Amino acid sequence: MLELNQVSCFAVVLCVIMAAWSSHAAENEFEVVKHLNRLNKPSMKSIKSPDGDIIDCVHISHQAAFDHPSLKNHKIQMRPNFHPEGVNYESMEGLSENQETVTQLWHLNGNCPQGTIPIRQTKKEDILRASSIKKYGKKSSVSAVAHPNSIDLDLINQSGHQHAIAYVEGEFYGAKATMNVWDPQIQQPNEFSLSQIWLLGGSFAEDLNSIEAGWQVSPDLYGDNNTRFFTYWTSDAYQATGCYNLLCSGFIQINNQIALGASISPISKYHSSQYDISILIWKDPEQGNWWMQFGNGNVLGYWPASLFSYLTDSASMIQWGGEVVNSASDGQHTTTQMGSGHFPEEGFGKSSYFRNVQIVDGSNSLRAPKDIDTFTEQPNCYDVQTGNSDGWGSYIYYGGPGRNSNCP
Repeated sequence: MLELNQVSCFAVVLCVIMAAWSSHAAENEFEVVKHLNRLNKPSMKSIKSPDGDIIDCVHISHQAAFDHPSLKNHKIQMRPNFHPEGVNYESMEGLSENQETVTQLWHLNGNCPQGTIPIRQTKKEDILRASSIKKYGKKSSVSAVAHPNSIDLDLINQSGHQHAIAYVEGEFYGAKATMNVWDPQIQQPNEFSLSQIWLLGGSFAEDLNSIEAGWQVSPDLYGDNNTRFFTYWTSDAYQATGCYNLLCSGFIQINNQIALGASISPISKYHSSQYDISILIWKDPEQGNWWMQFGNGNVLGYWPASLFSYLTDSASMIQWGGEVVNSASDGQHTTTQMGSGHFPEEGFGKSSYFRNVQIVDGSNSLRAPKDIDTFTEQPNCYDVQTGNSDGWGSYIYYGGPGRNSNCP
């Protein structure tokens, strides 16, 4: 039987623990609110998307990019000085409407006025789903990019990131491709599936520079299983710098029609209609900034050269393909799909693809890549094939179902 002083002692200890927990929770709540205020800038207009997103129309000069120390006095470049397709920027301005069959859901309920940019509003729950405030909006620093010259099974098991890509090595000043858009099934909320272009510089150690753009399904990041257009950048191999979309300072957006991180619609269906998006990323030879275009005429903005070390010059590798996270939570390979969830050999209408794959060369011209190679860590789970045709130029089929009889 416990004596009175023992009971009192337990009560005091319990009170101390509860007080400490309450203090920690309050401190964490304060930090979350502070981070929300950093991300959600004052808006001139807000639009409720059918998928539940809130799109804020934020004045172009108030975007998060200018919180970056090196961009405090940056003058926004409102148009690229150079376009690798040889298109005059003035002639492109009228192309942005009615060119793409693929659009974003929030457009059904409104548009952002000129002089603003659309930003997907971050919710408290979005941040709380992350393992920490610091890691919100960031990829894992372990093997988040495919390393074609090394297959380390221990590293694959440790990181859980798997890829099926085509790639070229050399000296590049941009890349372009058109990819069909799918809604791959995700087994665990902490897993994702994406399809993208990578522009890489530096080694695969702690100094890797990367610029990335494509589409993804990521329940952890967005709180749903919608297919979304996204970007990413890092200058230190996903350690401290960079983030998805506009979730940190860096990318400068100038376009008022496309919201990074917003849902894409419609989506390709198996053995039915195929919907695709085109992405072009290129380096302005005068300013050195890396520009991005979505579709025909939607020049979205740029990553300032000052963000990078190796990419201030050129990219040394371009990759096109898919990436998934395999958490193997039940001791088996994940059933999270890559692309359409079907293998490359099934072909058009069934498999996911990149078509009209091109690079920007030293003369700042778009051309088909030479000596294109492929890489996948486990081809029985996710695979990749390349080809060439008159209509599609260089193309890539990739993807897979994840766990199957040959991928236990």
